[in-house]
Amino acid sequence: MIGILTNILLIVEQPFTVKHRMSDRIITPSKDPVELGDYDISSTGPLHLNDEPCVARLITYSSSGQEDQFRSGVRARDRKCVISGRVNNLIQLNMWPAFHAAHVFPLECGNLWCEFNYGRWVTNMDDAVGISKINSTQNGLLMDASLHNLFDQYLFSINPDDGYKIISFFPDDMTIDGRILDPVCRDPTDPNHVSDELLRWHFRQSVLANMRGAGEPVFESDFPPGTDKMAVLREELYGKERFEMEIESRLRSVG
Repeated sequence: MIGILTNILLIVEQPFTVKHRMSDRIITPSKDPVELGDYDISSTGPLHLNDEPCVARLITYSSSGQEDQFRSGVRARDRKCVISGRVNNLIQLNMWPAFHAAHVFPLECGNLWCEFNYGRWVTNMDDAVGISKINSTQNGLLMDASLHNLFDQYLFSINPDDGYKIISFFPDDMTIDGRILDPVCRDPTDPNHVSDELLRWHFRQSVLANMRGAGEPVFESDFPPGTDKMAVLREELYGKERFEMEIESRLRSVG
């Protein structure tokens, strides 16, 4: 908790104290779960909530040759859900109906990828440049299809600075909170291992999306046939941004 406050949520110039309101107990850095309740933060200097915007995203699927290679590479490396530990019993038949290769950094935010040179965090594609590195296996994780949308909407994440612990930001119906990211995807001797920096980026976005005020909206992703998708987007908070991402995603699939 203290690490999240100091590294992501708060902008402080002086030391600060966190107290559990009911017990008046001072909270110190610890790996123990935080007790539910209200907490008060005080400091001798200025204390501000970080207003850094969270990067909205869509659920992303492979739709081009490069993305097909990404999917195949992530499957070959992980071979199971690295979040839940669930094994693919159909692997001998090369069938993956219940598993998705998820991008850690979203495909539809390619402009941000290039603007901030996030490709520098990809080390297994030295000859590639620009946006192409976004489809590196180092930007991917294999997970249950049911977890993919939750991951893309920042409802859970992995903290590489806390032993790769999985943190759920929603009621943990999937029983993944507190699990450890499977080592198969993060072996440092494997040049295709998932990037710690990209995991760190995703964890930061998840904290910003879920731990400030009421949190960021969870976008609708289930559109039955006949749904006026554009009408739904018009009614959503950040609908304009999401509409632009939808257009970019569709253009990418035919590019």
